[in-house]
Amino acid sequence: MFRATSVIITALNNGCKEIIPYLTIEETLEEAQNLKREEYILGGERKAVKIEGFDLSNSPLEYTEEIVKNKIVLMTTTNGTRTLTKSICAKRILIAAMINAKAVAKKLVKINEDVVIVNAGTDGNFSMDDYICSGYIINEVLANDINLELTDIAKTANMIYEKNPDVINYIKEASHYLFMKSLKLDDDIEYCIKKGIIDIVPEYRNKKITC
Repeated sequence: MFRATSVIITALNNGCKEIIPYLTIEETLEEAQNLKREEYILGGERKAVKIEGFDLSNSPLEYTEEIVKNKIVLMTTTNGTRTLTKSICAKRILIAAMINAKAVAKKLVKINEDVVIVNAGTDGNFSMDDYICSGYIINEVLANDINLELTDIAKTANMIYEKNPDVINYIKEASHYLFMKSLKLDDDIEYCIKKGIIDIVPEYRNKKITC
């Protein structure tokens, strides 16, 4: 939720044509050479800081309709895009964050198949913010009053969310949250913890993310 999937959801909600995630900066720039400059936007970060020479960072607030509408976003981030590209064996890959969790829950109920929620984490480590976001999604699925079997880790995520509906109380000691605070990314934090404000559910397929 901090911040790659929030960027993806926001950009597509604001009219972006598609998003193509890459593992490395080099791959991203190589793909850019195959497109006309007016067709694409380079977006991403390393250690939460905008990549030199890129158009945008990893702040969802930068991906406004004025900037991204009808554009292709070529994106590389420290954690989020790495997780996406490593999930390609899944039958379907849905993009989730706090901001579209209600829509994701409805979609999962409609699909009605086994689900694995993959947390991007931070530098390969467990991330409290991603985990409580998982709990929120699970809680929203359960709200649909369906017969759902949860693993212990899924039950724990849901319990944590139920005890911390004001998620900031839970994540305020999280390492990634504190790192973002140190960079004065308070506006991004405030945006990314908003619940269910966007109704789209982007999907990653054929190496592209679209709605």
